[in-house]
Amino acid sequence: MGAIAHIPEVLRELGANPADVCAAAGFDVTLFGNPANLISFRAASRLFRLCAEQTGCPHFGLLKGQKGGLQSLGFVGLLVKLAPDVRTALHSVVRYLYLNIRGAVATVEETANLAIFSYEIHAPGAEATDQIADSALCTMFNILAALCGPYWKPIEVRFRHGRRPDLAPFHRFFQAPLRFDADENALVFASSWLSRPLPAVEPELGRLLHDQLQALEAQYHDQFPKQVRAILLTGLLTGQGSAEHVAKLLAMHSRTLHRRLAASGTNFRALVDACRYEIARQMLHDSDSDIGRIAYALGYADTSAFARAFRRWSGTTPSDWRSRDDRALPSTMASLRPA
Repeated sequence: MGAIAHIPEVLRELGANPADVCAAAGFDVTLFGNPANLISFRAASRLFRLCAEQTGCPHFGLLKGQKGGLQSLGFVGLLVKLAPDVRTALHSVVRYLYLNIRGAVATVEETANLAIFSYEIHAPGAEATDQIADSALCTMFNILAALCGPYWKPIEVRFRHGRRPDLAPFHRFFQAPLRFDADENALVFASSWLSRPLPAVEPELGRLLHDQLQALEAQYHDQFPKQVRAILLTGLLTGQGSAEHVAKLLAMHSRTLHRRLAASGTNFRALVDACRYEIARQMLHDSDSDIGRIAYALGYADTSAFARAFRRWSGTTPSDWRSRDDRALPSTMASLRPA
């Protein structure tokens, strides 16, 4: 609940009764009394939708996110403050975000001059993903401003969703160029900020927090494959589905990636296969693309290699599967569609 703790406050500011809105969403407003209480990502997304609808505020997520920051990350936020520099701090956010939010992943990419801090939703059946993305981007903005200081500004803010009718609230907060219908929800800024040192802290406190987070990771080890899977669902379609690239996005070495997947009872190859099968079924179901184009999109050298893999997964050929009337869609593929 800590990640959505400011919702009642924003509702009151907009003249709505938090208890009534929460009741309509199917849960008790008193859950907000303890930030450690748990709520499913899907239930939280339903609350976001009802908040926007019942207040009549199309930028509700933007207002909620403006109140967020490192404090919204709870224990993880404390660890971020102990990082030696901005790069390490963001990598801590990327690595440990799933301990607070298990329906989305954050990633950090670097080029020679740019850094891209992104947030992607992968929870099946999530509602109001545009509102959630707006909220997340505002919170990410506040985190970077806290780490980098008042002179930090993004070069561009990217949104998966379409352009809003009223952009004034977005311009007032971000004070940067806005890009809608983008391939990702992300803040783009100069990579030089990543090297900015943060104030020194007591090393023993840092070690204590790391130990606590490792204990939490052991408790929620089954969540890690879901993180990797969420990244792969997009990465496979953009030529960025290698173990090395996924590990980099998760701010870890590829050996660590393989080791943690093994500890969770799976491996990278199995997740790649599962994601390829999921994407293939979606493309066969939702488009008229020929089999060769689907094979190419999934990284296969030729159609026959894809057909052999698809038969191994499903027991039939892609063409036969497409012709069936009873084929079932994958349950998590909503994450591939723009919000």
